[in-house]
Amino acid sequence: MSKAFEFPEPDRERRLHEIRREAEQKGSVKSPGARPQGAPFPIASAETGYYGIPLLKQPPWTWEIPLYFFVGGAAGAAAVVGAIADVTGADRKLVSHARWIAAAGSVISPALLVSDLGRPARFLNMLRVFKPQSPMSVGVWTLVGFSSGAAATVFADFMQQRYGPSLPLRIVENAGQAASLAFGLPFSNYTGVLIGATTIPTWNQNVGELPMHFGMSGLSAAVGLLELMGHRKSRALQMLGLGAAMFEVWEGWRIESRPQQALDPLKHGLSGSLIRTGGMLSGPLPVALRLLSLVSNSRELRKWAATSAIAGSLLTRIAWIYAGHVSARDWRLPLEIKG
Repeated sequence: MSKAFEFPEPDRERRLHEIRREAEQKGSVKSPGARPQGAPFPIASAETGYYGIPLLKQPPWTWEIPLYFFVGGAAGAAAVVGAIADVTGADRKLVSHARWIAAAGSVISPALLVSDLGRPARFLNMLRVFKPQSPMSVGVWTLVGFSSGAAATVFADFMQQRYGPSLPLRIVENAGQAASLAFGLPFSNYTGVLIGATTIPTWNQNVGELPMHFGMSGLSAAVGLLELMGHRKSRALQMLGLGAAMFEVWEGWRIESRPQQALDPLKHGLSGSLIRTGGMLSGPLPVALRLLSLVSNSRELRKWAATSAIAGSLLTRIAWIYAGHVSARDWRLPLEIKG
């Protein structure tokens, strides 16, 4: 820096002393530094960006991630449903099918995640440490715990059906079921926490609701899959599907009724159309079909309700990811960070 811009020595020492004192008292320094007139140093803001570069980057995720969100939500919810059905003495075929859905998800989910990361070594590197403050780290370890438990449960169940019950297999089955139950619930909705804990406005403004929203969407998909596998007589599944669909109706109303500018990608353009279509397939349509099936005792209506719920759950994940891309592109929106 030329001498024309240098502070006189006494002023420089006094300024350094003030900065140190501010740091000691407040724990941070917010006073602006020296900026010579005409210097090319940029002033980053939500309006100007940084050298014209947006302050936010779009998510680098590929098509595997929304599918991973969907599969994980359905698998985690199926594990919980299967465990509760087993404890309450429900139909053994329903328990077995729920376990197989969970086990299939426990295989497909890591494959999708590794495919998005590019190579298995990147996935393994995420397991070197456990960071409770990182939703991604917690999610990866939850995936490992869930996959182990779901695989052990379905293996023990299959061996007992084929070769008969035994104490060792029963121990493996119970331990696996306990693990899949413990990890299944967070696995079904941690992805809502993951995207909410970002600076992308549309996601961040919903950080408090996304986990429950994704959890109910996953439950709808799990119930729908079980019903399509033939369990359309179960009143418990009917009530679970109806409750999840009614929650999705409330979630849609909540999104539409909030006026924040950061939520515009959820209401306008292609992203808004996707969100609304996914919400319709997940909420009002299954609610109507299930209520009609209760009145008419129609299994065909339950089949269509299940199909609608599954399609809505998948489209909901795709729509939320796409809305995040739109929100990141519109980087001049106010960055009101929550959490």
